Amino acid sequence: MHIRSLAIAALFTLAAPVSAADLHAQLDALASDMQTQVVAWRRDIHQHPELSNRETRTAGLVAEHLRSLGLEVQTGVAHTGVVGILRGGRPGKTVALRADMDGLPVQEKTGLAFASTATGEYQGRTVPVMHACGHDNHVAILMATASVLAEVREQLPGTVKFVFQPAEEGAPKGEEGGAALMIREGVLRDPEVDAIYGLHIGQQGPVGTAMYRPKGAMASAQRFDIHIQGRQTHGARPWAGVDPVVVGAQIVVALQTIVSRSVDVTAAPAVVTVGQFNAGVRNNIVPDTATLSGTIRTFDPDMRTAIHQKIRDIVSGVATGMGATATVEIDPGVPVTFNDETLAAASVPTLERVYGRDNVILAERITGAEDFSFYQEEVPGFFFFIGGRPSSVPAEQAIPNHSPLFDADEGALVPGVRAMSHLAVDFLRRP
Repeated sequence: MHIRSLAIAALFTLAAPVSAADLHAQLDALASDMQTQVVAWRRDIHQHPELSNRETRTAGLVAEHLRSLGLEVQTGVAHTGVVGILRGGRPGKTVALRADMDGLPVQEKTGLAFASTATGEYQGRTVPVMHACGHDNHVAILMATASVLAEVREQLPGTVKFVFQPAEEGAPKGEEGGAALMIREGVLRDPEVDAIYGLHIGQQGPVGTAMYRPKGAMASAQRFDIHIQGRQTHGARPWAGVDPVVVGAQIVVALQTIVSRSVDVTAAPAVVTVGQFNAGVRNNIVPDTATLSGTIRTFDPDMRTAIHQKIRDIVSGVATGMGATATVEIDPGVPVTFNDETLAAASVPTLERVYGRDNVILAERITGAEDFSFYQEEVPGFFFFIGGRPSSVPAEQAIPNHSPLFDADEGALVPGVRAMSHLAVDFLRRP
């Protein structure tokens, strides 16, 4: 054989795809090598949280890392979002992997050595900021996943998009943001995304476990705002005015009857919660106005419509009956987080390979909401949960997300990297 023929044969041998088992083993080894770095990233991001649409420092850290891997990098997507594109060694499908980047206006009380002391502006006030929902873990996991997959890019038959999204917790009032804005700005195009994966860490499961649910996994959510107009008077002469505080209190009580008396909870869960009640400036003045704000969670579109109408009916009826006027605003919110059945069925064996069959659990429906659902309205998507509760902590002592005490066991980070890496590779290699 001529020397040139030998050289060509050698090139074909080098380019030949490795077996699935060998590639999975390589992914696991690369993920394990990321242990120190992924923990360092997580702690750095945790110590420097940023509010929705303000994730400038986090975005800069992500973009710099993706560029160092030789990826095509887009910044400023949906304000502060970052997208990295990794093109494999052979043509094929495109899979997207998403991590959310924003923190919350919460005062951290974990006592961690790397606890946040950051502040930000929220609704016109300076507030403490904390990664109380675990997004610091999500960003670190996806950064490490990018490192792992970049090492095997020649073995990838297709493209991976790494989507680092701002404002999952909701854009500030009056602004746009989050998944919906990323979609409008083209995150699922050029190249067209065929499927998308996302994960969320929490203490609902111990470290080393994963949870999923096909079809409706997390609730649809909408914010409502109620504005009550009364008539101001002296607190010593309440009969001379119309007290919007009392009107608001009656509305709060009446709203509790929607789920308890008006909704068939055997059909699907539902929640109506008032989280804010603001009125008045002084103890002896009946104020002119009061405002209520809250959240609606549903899994069924018809039930959602009925609850929205019931809220409007109650507010109008109570206010009119007490001599006040009131308006209701209900935002579009986010749809149900709906896991594509076919994609879920194909993805569960991947999770079982990473976590072990006994550690992959069919989850109950969750009344929390996720704007990952917007991606799932456009392309098949699979959203799953990873356990972050230390094995020494009993389930009944689990700390919920959004608590000032929330923390996640860092032992969940490398398995999360393995899960996202395996899911991407398995999807691209699947016919």
